[in-house]
Amino acid sequence: MDYLLQKIDAGFDALSGRFRDVPVAVFLLSPALLLLFVFTFAPMLYAVYMSLFGGKQGMGDFVGLANYAEALRRPDFWNSVRVTMYYVLGTVPITMLLSFVVAYALNRIVFGRGFFRTVYFLPYITSTVAAAMVWRAIYSPQFGYLNAFLTYIGLPAQQWLLEPRGILHLMSGGWIPHDVGPSLALCCIMAFDVWHGSGFMIVIFLAGLAAIPRELEEVARLDGAGTLQVMRHITLPLLSPTLFFLAIIGTVRAFQSFNSFFALTQGGGRTLGTTENLILYIYANFYEYGFWRYGAAVATLLSLGIMGLTLLQWRFIGRWVHYE
Repeated sequence: MDYLLQKIDAGFDALSGRFRDVPVAVFLLSPALLLLFVFTFAPMLYAVYMSLFGGKQGMGDFVGLANYAEALRRPDFWNSVRVTMYYVLGTVPITMLLSFVVAYALNRIVFGRGFFRTVYFLPYITSTVAAAMVWRAIYSPQFGYLNAFLTYIGLPAQQWLLEPRGILHLMSGGWIPHDVGPSLALCCIMAFDVWHGSGFMIVIFLAGLAAIPRELEEVARLDGAGTLQVMRHITLPLLSPTLFFLAIIGTVRAFQSFNSFFALTQGGGRTLGTTENLILYIYANFYEYGFWRYGAAVATLLSLGIMGLTLLQWRFIGRWVHYE
């Protein structure tokens, strides 16, 4: 009996020792938790509350899930979902692949490494709006350098950011319907965001590559492994936590993209909705049409979609991640 009491006392002592630092941790984290609650969780909860009422700007009657049902019935909502999916699938994989190739090359060179790292990181720290204005001038149908180059080599000029027809339709000479695939205007936005966002991924890839022990690659090469074999069996498996992190972060940021869309096209009106993603759709309902309650419902659906997709990535992609 005494032995059992001693074990119970020892267990309580260990438990109290484990939670001894909890008050200090809560005190140190309280400023950050307060900011998160005020600027993140509280607005999210209020958006959910707003979505349960009808009307425009004023407080209307309680309608429950009617705003959500209306969103799922409206073609313009599903059009914005389609545009968003085109954008996510067209930017995240390409940006990750391009950033990995550049980071792998920068990790190998010796001469001018710092200079090239700075050059590739400059687009990311440049203001999105300022960079978008430069790209708008390049895409200009009348005075843009891109159309000037196409005319010089004998190709027809394009409308670029004003072209609502699909890029597959244009490339196939009209054989593919014009509403299949992303529009040329959306592809122009994708190209800008791949260029602008690759700097961040390059820096993260460089950090991941620097953490890989060179001894493993040297041993593999002594055993006769080539560059592709080393990359497949050593570099990519050890880089899988970095790839997983960038896939999640890149996907979330792509779903939340707003600055490039708005700065380059000012909405989807001039391109028949082919450049109106979900964020622009929410913005239009809030600030142009005044449907705050409906916009809050769409914003809640977007948040739920992002959380669901992130959980799926953790469930199915996370199992392939190798941690040292």
